[in-house]
Amino acid sequence: MAAESSGITLLDDPVARELLGSTQVARLAYTWRDGTPRVVPIWFHYDGEVVSMGTPARAPKLHVLPDRPEVAITIDDERVWPYRALLIRGRARVEMLDDVAPEYAAAARRYLGDEQGESWVASLRGLPMARISVRPAFVRVIDFVTRFPSALSA
Repeated sequence: MAAESSGITLLDDPVARELLGSTQVARLAYTWRDGTPRVVPIWFHYDGEVVSMGTPARAPKLHVLPDRPEVAITIDDERVWPYRALLIRGRARVEMLDDVAPEYAAAARRYLGDEQGESWVASLRGLPMARISVRPAFVRVIDFVTRFPSALSA
C-alpha cells in the first residue's frame, strides 16, 4: 500500500477531477482567534486553478481568515466503498463583494440545477457576500484502492 504524493498536479487526477465537479460539499477548516480549529460545510467552485467559496458578509469565519489565512479543504465521497477524498491546503484570500460572487452562482447551478440555482441566487441578489479563494499549495488524493492514508501505507 503506497501513499500518494502531495503535488498539486494531483488536481488533474481522475478522482480529484470527479470530486471537484461533484455536488459533495467541501469542508473548510480554519483556526479561530483562540487557536481552536473550526470546520464548516460549504459549497465551492473550482475553475482549474482556485477553489472559491461564497459566504454571507456576516459569517464568523470572515473575522479570522484575513489574519489566519491557512486553511484546509476536504471534499469526499463517503457514500460508497471504497471511499474517496481530496485533501487541499492553502492560504485563503477574502474579497468583500456588494453582490453574489459569480463562483457562488456557478456552484448554486451545479448543486441545485440550472433553474433552482438561478432562483436561489436571485433571492440573494443585492446582499453583501464575501468570496473566499484558495489556490492549492498541497493536494492529496485518497481512494482506498491504490492510495491510502499514510497511517495505512507501508
